[in-house]
Amino acid sequence: MPTYKVSIVITKGDNPGTILNLSERPEPGQHISLGDDKFLVTEVLELMPPRGDFYFLHATCEPVENGD
Repeated sequence: MPTYKVSIVITKGDNPGTILNLSERPEPGQHISLGDDKFLVTEVLELMPPRGDFYFLHATCEPVENGD
């Protein structure tokens, strides 16, 4: 089973982002939760080629507005 190591950067607001281990690749348009906050993935880039079952990604996200 692959593991996606994802660097999360938040473009708006004051959330510093994080690094997550995910079992599924994030895709643009998907929502990700960090604590009580939800974020919309706007871009996903591969940082380096996979090593075995480990994939290294960068995801740019923005806060989800209430009601979205």
